[in-house]
Amino acid sequence: MVSAQRERENKYDVGLDFLVPDLGGLVPAGGRIEAGEVNLTSDYYDTADWDLLRQHLTLRRRTGDTDTGWQFKVPSDKARTELRVPAADGETVPDELAALVTGIGLGKPLHQVAALSTRRHTHRLVDRDGKLLAEVADDLVHATVGGDAAAVSQWREVEVELGDHGDESLLTRIDKRLTRAGAGPSPHASKLARALAGNQYPRGAAEGSTTAERALTEYLDAQVQAIVAGDVWLRRGLDPIHATRVGIRRFRSTLRVFSKLLDAEARTNLDAELSWYAGVLGEVRDRQVQRKRFAEKVADLPDELVMGPVAARIENDLLAEQHRHLNHTMAALDGDRYRNLLDTLAHWRTDPPFLAPPAPRSITKATRKAGSKAEKRLTTAVAGTDDAALHRARKAAKRARYAAELAAPILGKKKAKKKVATYKKIQQVLGEHQDSVVAADTLRALGARAGTTPGENGFAFGLLYGLELQAARRAREDAARLAR
Repeated sequence: MVSAQRERENKYDVGLDFLVPDLGGLVPAGGRIEAGEVNLTSDYYDTADWDLLRQHLTLRRRTGDTDTGWQFKVPSDKARTELRVPAADGETVPDELAALVTGIGLGKPLHQVAALSTRRHTHRLVDRDGKLLAEVADDLVHATVGGDAAAVSQWREVEVELGDHGDESLLTRIDKRLTRAGAGPSPHASKLARALAGNQYPRGAAEGSTTAERALTEYLDAQVQAIVAGDVWLRRGLDPIHATRVGIRRFRSTLRVFSKLLDAEARTNLDAELSWYAGVLGEVRDRQVQRKRFAEKVADLPDELVMGPVAARIENDLLAEQHRHLNHTMAALDGDRYRNLLDTLAHWRTDPPFLAPPAPRSITKATRKAGSKAEKRLTTAVAGTDDAALHRARKAAKRARYAAELAAPILGKKKAKKKVATYKKIQQVLGEHQDSVVAADTLRALGARAGTTPGENGFAFGLLYGLELQAARRAREDAARLAR
């Protein structure tokens, strides 16, 4: 059985003669620091082409402490989720984990790619009740990487993992102690990536890249991370569809706003494939949103106005459609088109097709242009009566918002935050309008079915339809005020 554990961890590169500084004073009154030592053995698994690691995922079998067993690590923003399966005899990846990586691994076989042994000295910071606040692990690592030419390496590093009862401020204070003692942030996402440094493993933006290039690369990388994590969670039976679609939208927005910085053919082809996948997921997401929206609307109606099994009709019809589209989505995940998309995204993570190293000026110019387009589209849309024009204005506002997010390292956090807030407000108001327009169309179809079904009638559906039209009008009025 697969269990999940969320981790928040910082990694540091240190020299072989590094001394962990005194951590006293970082625990609350009555707390203590518990020291320990353990020897760990970790066997890492991947495809022959490093498909898991290219997507920043690691799969390993560990022995030596309470972490004994199989572990699959999936990044999530500043943290990561570790999926665990208890140890089993043999070196075969457990079926539960093999199923989760089949998409990211592009259907290729998994085999052992590296073996790491670690002598770990731990410093556990606990409170007066013995609850873990954080663990500082001082690791001496010895790595052997297989392949055409086996490589052996050794290094020291420090990992700081937040405990269930610690907070971000504690990580910051530990960071200051380690930094003053000579530790530096590790550029490697994992021990396996460190073991492969200088080897055949493909990496991302070079250390000497410009601020503008890092801003673009890191923003795109974060969106791929959301898409990749979504693949794993879908296969686990969870619901990451909204987060995945947001990642796709942000990626596609970047492709369009900063189009002049990217190879046209590569950009156009990827945009088309992301659009396809977003559409597949959107069919499921639309039903999820509508089920929740309509359930709340029906619950708000006076009982005497809900004539017939209105809630049941809505729930049964939309849930059936949702399941049908989810089955289509799961089938798509095992198809060649989707696997080709994942492979393309992996290449973009390590080698985005820039026409030339992006400059700060090109980022600010594109961001400013996206903002101007959003404002012009909003002004034009509220002056007319075309719902499609408001929808186009909403999409332009999204692109302007996402561009400001990306450009924060160049614009400055304060200026970027103000721009993000402005366009997010426009996006939300126009989103309400679009949701009401789509909901009205759905209610009209549901009401037509109910009106021709014995024991049902379309009265409540017509009432809900009218309420959605009112909501759309209010949203249009709100949008007009924002355009002034």
